[in-house]
Amino acid sequence: MIRDKKKIADYWHFDTNKNKVICHLCPRNCQLKNGQDGFCRVRGNIENTLYSFNYGKSIEATLETIETEAVYHYRPGAKILSLGNIGCMMACSFCQNWQTSQVKHLNTSNVKLYTPQEVVDKALKNNIDIISWTYNDPVVWQEFVVETSILAKANGIKTLYKSALYIESEPLAELIDVIDIFSISLKSMDDNLYRKVSKGRLQPVLDGIKQIAKSGKHLEISQLVVTGLNDTPEDAIKTAKWIVKNIGTKIPLHFVAYHPSFEYHEPRTGTEKLLEARDLALAEGIEYSYLGNIYHNDVSNTVCPSCGHILVQRFGLTVHNRGLDDNNHCTNCGQASPITGAAAMKKNTKISKPHRQLNYNWENGINSIHILMNEQNTSRHLTIQRIPSGETDYYEMNEGVDRLIISRSLDDETGILIGLDKNMNIRVLPVLDRAHFPV
Repeated sequence: MIRDKKKIADYWHFDTNKNKVICHLCPRNCQLKNGQDGFCRVRGNIENTLYSFNYGKSIEATLETIETEAVYHYRPGAKILSLGNIGCMMACSFCQNWQTSQVKHLNTSNVKLYTPQEVVDKALKNNIDIISWTYNDPVVWQEFVVETSILAKANGIKTLYKSALYIESEPLAELIDVIDIFSISLKSMDDNLYRKVSKGRLQPVLDGIKQIAKSGKHLEISQLVVTGLNDTPEDAIKTAKWIVKNIGTKIPLHFVAYHPSFEYHEPRTGTEKLLEARDLALAEGIEYSYLGNIYHNDVSNTVCPSCGHILVQRFGLTVHNRGLDDNNHCTNCGQASPITGAAAMKKNTKISKPHRQLNYNWENGINSIHILMNEQNTSRHLTIQRIPSGETDYYEMNEGVDRLIISRSLDDETGILIGLDKNMNIRVLPVLDRAHFPV
């Protein structure tokens, strides 16, 4: 399936002296003989022309919230349609989605084929106005991301780019023209770690972050804190110092817990490590630092920079407006907040009563799930009732979107009741963290 549909790629040239195609998408600049694939395994030389083999190929489109992408200052709680490609320009030993990023491990039954119009239609039919390019890094999905983002913009839909940003400046400039929100994963400030663990280099990533910051597009930075690799106080301080010096104090910095995966099996990141990293970043001048992939109170709230009033309260992926008016100002003191789009923070309205309910308990460290619905053209209604609070959320899932993420919303929440329409069947897959796509 990898080569069954291909498209001539962008950003390459044929070197007649070397008799090779040279790719200019990422800083590897792979030099490929006829018949040879690049490091990513989804771009290759066929008769001295570079082709993309993953155009339109994605894991299943999923309904999520924007917090899933480590974006906290742009429309908190907004629905997003998340898509992830296959292949990657890196090969991190701790990859959280190695079953689809590393093509040699790919099960093609997990791959869907979409056109740009189909992606936009899915968003429109489900009243979703943000499309997110995520999970496997979208760098090697350049052609499809750009074409679909242009179409999305024409239909009033924003786009979000979640990436480790191992990309050359020219294709990044093309992305900046069409992408609205950037969430960048900075793995470390140690070039040796990049070379050894991710098979890349640090400097191109830093250059790309500065390029985005200079453009004025919405930007947030996250760092996966990996046990035994980048979890020392010195690591957090280096990251914070670079951000403050190069892109300012107001860019949010997220420290995110990792889970053992792929070739790296040290214990999951401890909460104490994350708390320490956040405190050190704040001490270095970062104004907004948040923790991700942990389910604790008061680790990811946004507070008013003037009076300290809580503006947005977060628990996991759940958000509540505690102090923002529709103009993004603090309701306590009137100070402008760092948040964009507070007016969009509206609760779902009730759609219908469920025909039947299924129980799911939060156990064994699992705090999020993907709910997979049977594919059908008609709309489906779900209710998620929280136990023991009884608070209920309502979802309407229309044609083309058959998967959504649900997370624990309170510290004392023990489980949920999933309410379903008549004749509606579901499967439940545990999610190990917000960047993980279960297959």
